[in-house]
Amino acid sequence: MPEFSSSSNPDHESGWVKPLAATFQAVSSASVDELWRKVVNLADVSWHPLISSTNVPNGLLPKPGLIYKAVTRFSPFPIRIFVERVDDRKLLSIRILALPGIEERVIYRVESTVWGTRVSYSVTLKGWLSPLIWSFVRPYAARVAIALANAAEKAANPQLLNPTSRRRSRSTNTFKDLIGVALVLTGIGQTW
Repeated sequence: MPEFSSSSNPDHESGWVKPLAATFQAVSSASVDELWRKVVNLADVSWHPLISSTNVPNGLLPKPGLIYKAVTRFSPFPIRIFVERVDDRKLLSIRILALPGIEERVIYRVESTVWGTRVSYSVTLKGWLSPLIWSFVRPYAARVAIALANAAEKAANPQLLNPTSRRRSRSTNTFKDLIGVALVLTGIGQTW
């Protein structure tokens, strides 16, 4: 089960509205490669608490300069996402272009630690609309790192997708064994 931590670090820039920034982290038992595959699979965002779908085709890997559309879970209107930087198996930096008056940067980091693989989700909001947007987005942004870690763990271990499937297969095998024993004892199962 992933562990969760968060830290908030507002930048102190001069201006009317200060940027809002927060980093959310989770530690996962999934490997760096498994977590990185989930981060760069822009076509499958089913695990993401904020984004419901994208227009990225399956298999397309993010590269700096890529612009794609995504639909959030809050609105049916698409937003544009610009890939700023990709450091293979370490970092993905994107800029979200949703509304005038708001600038949002998101950074995913994946790194191996002694306790497991740590995934970080950092959000920075700038602009005069940032306090309003942050009040809506923060509870969902706090769940992104944990949701990503859980999705990677489930992809790495298919038994986690359906924990009862292992029990069912065991009970089915046990039932078959019992029927086999009963048939042998009654003599029906013997072939001469």
